[in-house]
Amino acid sequence: MRLLAALLLFPLLAQAAGSYFTVEYPPSEKPGELIYGVTYTLWVPEGVEKIKGVIVHQHGCGAGACKGGETAAYDLHWQALAKKHDCALLGPSYHQADGQDCRKWCDPRNGSEKTFLRSLEDFAAQSKHPELTQVPWALWGHSGGGFWSSLMLTLHPQRIAAIWFRSGSAFYVWEKGDIPRPTLREAVYGVPMCFNGGLKEEQDKRHGPARVGDRAMFKAWREKGAPVGFARDPRTGHECGDSRYLAIPFLDVCLTQRLPETGYALNPVKVSEGWLSEMDDDKAVAAGEFKGALETAAWLPAKELIPLRAEYLKTGATGDTTPPPAPTQVRLHKGILTWEAEADLESGLQQFLIVKNGQEIARVPEKPAGKFGRKLFQGMSYGDTPEKPVAEMKFVDPSPAADASAYRVLSVNSVGLKSE
Repeated sequence: MRLLAALLLFPLLAQAAGSYFTVEYPPSEKPGELIYGVTYTLWVPEGVEKIKGVIVHQHGCGAGACKGGETAAYDLHWQALAKKHDCALLGPSYHQADGQDCRKWCDPRNGSEKTFLRSLEDFAAQSKHPELTQVPWALWGHSGGGFWSSLMLTLHPQRIAAIWFRSGSAFYVWEKGDIPRPTLREAVYGVPMCFNGGLKEEQDKRHGPARVGDRAMFKAWREKGAPVGFARDPRTGHECGDSRYLAIPFLDVCLTQRLPETGYALNPVKVSEGWLSEMDDDKAVAAGEFKGALETAAWLPAKELIPLRAEYLKTGATGDTTPPPAPTQVRLHKGILTWEAEADLESGLQQFLIVKNGQEIARVPEKPAGKFGRKLFQGMSYGDTPEKPVAEMKFVDPSPAADASAYRVLSVNSVGLKSE
């Protein structure tokens, strides 16, 4: 990819209801600035008058992870979470090639913090949402993205509503002295977080030490009474697998509890009103009733997360008993049927059923992909992002009806339930 000589700022055509914006910055040779180029894509839900927060879906290290990050803001499931809370969804994509030093971006002190903040300023102007420069963030980070998130926590604890660490943090690296140790203000212990890694990667030489580091950070934070959870994935290695089915509910609860009705200051976390379990145990009790060692107890912000975490610890995913939202805006033009649909917040979107005159005539896609987890309409990469090209909501009928009234489109979520 040729790096651009100047900032580009332009809207992209929306694949679902909402607006997309992209900013791209070239690499810089100035001291303290980002040495890699980077592209940020922002999705803003349709009809939002005032954005209340930004959900950041941060990829990991290496060229493949960076490329995967290009589609993060297009993910329908993560968009459903963002829309529920009047948040924007932000997907960065750093232009790091294989063999280049990932820490030049995943340590935000090397320039990516400044560039990230700059992107929010530019998105604020382009989207006409000036509040983007002040609203809180919810961070999701995979591998190097978790590394970045843990250091952003030390720089902006008052701005972060919650963090989900999928296989990564910087704690063990700064504790070893491999990077400068950050200043740990008291506020870093007030942010709800959850550590989530794969059982298989704990057992390999490449990623095993980092997972030991994640457990060490978990314990260091819990010793301070911090609201930190832990959920080991029994099925995966370093890939994200189906972790989104627990990450999204966790962030959903945290955003509900912490986003303010007015202003930008986050609501404090009521740690004592949470729920605790042994680190790898699926049973949890009210925090005041827990009898074990608090420094190794996994914390949850709400009772409704207990059965989800318990199921995830056993299966690496969570169930769903409710149907997805029904598609809307079904249109027919020159034999091409299009529609709009939102993902099921609990279990995403797997497929669409096309019904004409009461008979099913097609499925879109015909065979949904599921290389790294459940089969999804958009597919899913190693790093929890839609596969390219991003799937479109359309069907070409070789024998079209006279108008759209002859058709019905049904959504199917990832556990196979159909919309009503």
